[in-house]
Amino acid sequence: MSGSSVALMTLGLMFALMVLRIPIAIAMFVSGSVGYVAISGWAPYASFMNSMAFARFASYDLSVIPLFILMGQFATQGGISKALFEFTAALVGGLRGGLAMASVMASAAFGAICGSSVATAATITGVALPEMKRHGYSGRLATGTLATAGTLGILIPPSVPLVIYAILTEQNIAKLFLAATIPGVLAMVSYMIVIAIYVRLVPGHAPATDVERPKMQLRTVLGLAPIASVFLLVFGGIYGGFFSPTEGAAVGAFAALVAALVKGEMTWAKLRNSFLATAESSAMIFLIFIGADVMNSTLALSQVQHVLTDLIASWNLAPIWVMVAIVALHIVLGTVTEELSIILLTIPIFFPVVMGLDFGMPKESVALWFGIMILMVVSFGLLVPPMGLNVYVVNGLARGVPLGETFRGVLPFLISDFIRIGLVLAFPGIALWLVKFIS
Repeated sequence: MSGSSVALMTLGLMFALMVLRIPIAIAMFVSGSVGYVAISGWAPYASFMNSMAFARFASYDLSVIPLFILMGQFATQGGISKALFEFTAALVGGLRGGLAMASVMASAAFGAICGSSVATAATITGVALPEMKRHGYSGRLATGTLATAGTLGILIPPSVPLVIYAILTEQNIAKLFLAATIPGVLAMVSYMIVIAIYVRLVPGHAPATDVERPKMQLRTVLGLAPIASVFLLVFGGIYGGFFSPTEGAAVGAFAALVAALVKGEMTWAKLRNSFLATAESSAMIFLIFIGADVMNSTLALSQVQHVLTDLIASWNLAPIWVMVAIVALHIVLGTVTEELSIILLTIPIFFPVVMGLDFGMPKESVALWFGIMILMVVSFGLLVPPMGLNVYVVNGLARGVPLGETFRGVLPFLISDFIRIGLVLAFPGIALWLVKFIS
C-alpha cells in the first residue's frame, strides 16, 4: 500500500472507532499503531514505543498545563466567581439584558485565571443562573448566554488549548497569549451586543426594566481584589520579564490558593477536589498526547503532509482560500469531537501546509495568527450539536429548561462568532497588533 493509502486507512479507522464511542485517545492510539505497523513493521514500532512516551513527557514546557489547570481549580473552588458576578452585575445590571451581559463579563474575567471553557461555564452558571431566573430571564436566553460565555474560558488567556498549540508548533506562549487578547475581548463585546439586540427584537426573554438593580458598594469593588491580584501577578510577571510562562503558571496557582484562603472559601474537601480534578484533567490531556503522537508519527511516515502540500500548490489557490478551507474543516470537526483532540490531531498536518504559504507576513506572525484562528473555530464546536459540550454542561445545571431551548439560545451568538472569525481571517492585524505593540 502507498503511504497515502495507509494514511486514509488510518484516519478512516480512527473515525470508525470514534463512531463506536471509543475515547478519542484510544481511537488515535489504536488506529495510529495499525498504520505504523503497516508502514514500518513490528520492530520499528516497538522501538518507537519504547522511547516515545518518555520523550514526550520529559518536556519541561509540558508542566505548564497542569499548573494552569490547578490555578483554575483553585479559582473555581475558592468562591471567586461570586464576587466577579456581583461586581459585573452592579456595573451593567441596570441595562436591559444587563444580568446576561454581566454573566458574559464575569465569564471573561474568570477565564483570565481559569483556562478551561467547561469550568468557566459551570462555575459562572452556578452563581448567575439563579439570579437571572429570579429577575425574570427566560431559560433560553439565560442558558444560551451562559453556555456561550463559557467559551471565553479558552478565548481569554491563559488558555489550555493555546498552550498545547504552542507546544506542538514550538511557538512562544507569551506571544500567543498576547495575540489572543484582542480577539477574546472582541468576543466578549460582541456577545454583549448580541444580548442588547436580542432583548429588544425578541421581547419577553428579559425584563424591560430591573427595579432591583444591584448597587455598586465598596464591598463589591473589594471583592475583585483576589482575582485582580492573581491576574496582575501572573501576566505582569510574564510580560515584565520576571518569570517564564511555566513559572508564571506556578506562581498563579499559588496566588489563586492564597486568594481562596483569604476569602475563607477553601476547605480541606475543596482543596482535595482541586488536586483530584487537576490530576484527572491532566491525565486525560496527556493520554490524548500519547494517542496523537502515535497517530501523527504514522501520518509523518506516510508523507501525507508533503502530498497534501504539493496537491494544494498544484491548485494555484490564493493562500487566503486555503486558510478558509482549513477553518471550515475545523468548524465541521468541532461538531463531532472536542477541542483538544482536534488541535492534537490536525495541527501537525496543517501547520506545515500553512507555514509553506505566502501570506505576506513573517512566518512567526503567520504561526500566531493561525493559532488564534484555530482557537476561535474549535470554541465554536463547544456550542453546536451533536458535541456542544458547553450546552450540555449548562443545561444539566438548569433544571426545567429543555435542551432544545438552550441550543436555540446559542444561535444568535453563533452568528456573531461567524462574523468575528471572518474579521480575524480577513484582518490578521486584529490578532497581531498587540504582539507588535508590546514587542
